Amino acid sequence: MDASESVELRPEPRLRSGAKDVAQLAGVSTATVSRVLNTPHQVDPATRERVLQAAAKLRYVPHGVARSLRSQRSKMIGAVVPSFDYALYARTTSALQQRLDARGYAMVLAEHHYDLAAELRVAGQLMQHGVDAFVFVGLDHHASLFSLLEDYGRPYVLTWGVDPMGRHPSIGFDNQAATHEITRHLIALGHRRFGLLSAPVEGNDRARARGAGVRAALADAGIPLDERCVQYAAISLQSAAEAMARILALPDRPTAVVATNDVFAVGAMMACRSAGVRIPEDISITGVDNTDLGATQTPGLTSIRTPIVEIGDAAAAQLIARLEGQPYGAFQSLPFEVVHRGSTAAPSR
Repeated sequence: MDASESVELRPEPRLRSGAKDVAQLAGVSTATVSRVLNTPHQVDPATRERVLQAAAKLRYVPHGVARSLRSQRSKMIGAVVPSFDYALYARTTSALQQRLDARGYAMVLAEHHYDLAAELRVAGQLMQHGVDAFVFVGLDHHASLFSLLEDYGRPYVLTWGVDPMGRHPSIGFDNQAATHEITRHLIALGHRRFGLLSAPVEGNDRARARGAGVRAALADAGIPLDERCVQYAAISLQSAAEAMARILALPDRPTAVVATNDVFAVGAMMACRSAGVRIPEDISITGVDNTDLGATQTPGLTSIRTPIVEIGDAAAAQLIARLEGQPYGAFQSLPFEVVHRGSTAAPSR
């Protein structure tokens, strides 16, 4: 589908299942179904998951709520992000909120901690409270999420990536191309032994794509990637520093490390300072997102400027257009660029 193609909103289908159907499929009482949907913390995790899976399979939303959703609009938009701890999501949602507020919409923010089942549950709860549309991060989601959104006519847009199959409206940039380009920069400087610092890839298509970009660039150049030089960690400076320390402890450590975001890169720089490893004389380090955190390091961090604010603004514009019956482009791939600073140089002989 072309990015400029307009998409017509489809009529919303009728309710299909009730609480009794969910209870029967899950092997519980209707009272338990009600508790799972309204006070999930009061239900043991195994039972809660069984009920949620049954509700998702039956595409169930409570009758009263479904009638309300079909009959009126709340002018509330749900933004469901992986984590409140990661500053970039705050910047994107701030841009989202500003555009929404200017048109009289309110934003409801929730997180799922990279747990796609939790994301499905949270989205269902927001839907029950009348949220009109949704913004999600990334391309990895529980399959039942899209079924639920489609059944009840809730517009949504995925952000921080563009669906290559053209299945889901999405706004972002090519994560794999971004790290491919910055890895080629390091190769051009003469580096032949590389390290990779990344978030875990399970349920995180951004981390997976960025790692794939590094590997593809190395493969294109015939350069092997020693898996001992690949470290995964939580997105925090301390976790990144610990992961980098493991790389530095290797007998034949890399001369260049590609971090899949600036938090990992700065954590890596911290570890280098602690170990007396000079940047860039002994090791080059790159990041992704071109944040102030990296730009204000000494030396400044070579990083990829990503469209952090533009994503939020474009996501709001698309959802407003859809809710107000206006034409919209379902897919937008925004530009990125490598910002060169002092953290990269040719390897010492």
